Amino acid sequence: MLLLDFWGELPVSSITGGACRRYGADRRIYRGTPRERPAGLGTVRRELGCLAAALRYCAGEGYLTRAPEVKLPEKRAPRDRWLTRAEAARLLRAARSHPKSRHLAPFILVALYTGTRKEAILALRFAPHTAGGWIDTERGVLYRKAEDMRETKKRRPPVRMPQKLLAHARRWKRNRTWVVEYEGARVGSIKTAWRRAIRDADLPDVTPHTLKHTAVTCAMHKGVPLADAAGFFGTTVATLESVYLHHHPSFQEATAKALDGWK
Repeated sequence: MLLLDFWGELPVSSITGGACRRYGADRRIYRGTPRERPAGLGTVRRELGCLAAALRYCAGEGYLTRAPEVKLPEKRAPRDRWLTRAEAARLLRAARSHPKSRHLAPFILVALYTGTRKEAILALRFAPHTAGGWIDTERGVLYRKAEDMRETKKRRPPVRMPQKLLAHARRWKRNRTWVVEYEGARVGSIKTAWRRAIRDADLPDVTPHTLKHTAVTCAMHKGVPLADAAGFFGTTVATLESVYLHHHPSFQEATAKALDGWK
């Protein structure tokens, strides 16, 4: 684990702003192995966030008198990259055209139609289980997590499936157990297949999270009320307002109309 490589031998008292900045600089050095490729600022933020969470847990359990503050790199503005209908079709076509990427097609469709996160999609089955969510093809509901799974900040509420996706899911269910399968087994990682698909589709800047961003952006373009969209995508109205509202047809509409009447 990369956090342990840097912090493992250091005492808690060494966790300072300067040490956190040194960790970030250290993670951005290329050392010649795939495991130690330079990390982006977002990755460094997530890793230091894990350290902060561990320290808070230890303080809460009484192992520390207090949790030292972990300084995170500045958060970047959200990316506004989403797929057009033509780009989405191109990505789906690229996934289906290669024998070792075809398992990406269900992943792409579920992500585009429901905005579900990568980890939740890869854990989907067609029957209830304890390791993740499942698709109820009778009622047309996608359960993003198992009933006894703890809720986290990355909320996973059930979602009503659009009819086009439901038709796909009923077809997939006939010959598979997991929604995303490769040679009859569950897929744990899509990194290699994803890189191949975005290369073949000539979409080098697209990530799996772009699919969720595309789904939410599409809902905003269609004028879906923010409260409905928040429940569907498992996010908050505040997040929709800060990241996606400029895509909504009612964005600043009243102000613009008022200024149209300026004399």
